[in-house]
Amino acid sequence: MPRAFACCEAINRLPYSDQDAIRRAWSELTGRPIDERFHLVPPVHSDHGLKLRVGANVFINHGCTLNDMGGIEIGGDSMIGPNVSLLTTGHPTAVADRRAGITVAPIHIGANVWIGGGATVLGGVTVGDGAVVAAGAVVSRDVPPATLVAGIPARAIRSLD
Repeated sequence: MPRAFACCEAINRLPYSDQDAIRRAWSELTGRPIDERFHLVPPVHSDHGLKLRVGANVFINHGCTLNDMGGIEIGGDSMIGPNVSLLTTGHPTAVADRRAGITVAPIHIGANVWIGGGATVLGGVTVGDGAVVAAGAVVSRDVPPATLVAGIPARAIRSLD
């Protein structure tokens, strides 16, 4: 965690206009090269970093929390709105177990996905290719491809063409 926090602090000091430096810092955070079309608007927060995988031409807006201990994959051409939370960890619900450990499950975001501002995607969820998650939605179940979901909890609103 301290390594990821330090990397995020470094990213968060960079101006949006210096995307080359942001991409270099992102590569340090994730431990892998990043596509030259990747765009990030700082600030961003991550608790691990090394379990983030981002496809080509991804845009991540400001204020996002990428709690990636369980692994987060974001497919190419996806857009993540401001203040989105992708949360792969949690705590057991039983009171006696809550402080004893964490629960971990990956998040898979398909290609050409748009996640609207303030949405939250929980661990264990797959968002299918071409789907849209409406602003403010809380996604606790898989989202089929080419589907618009909204609400708390998120529910399918309609298919997208």
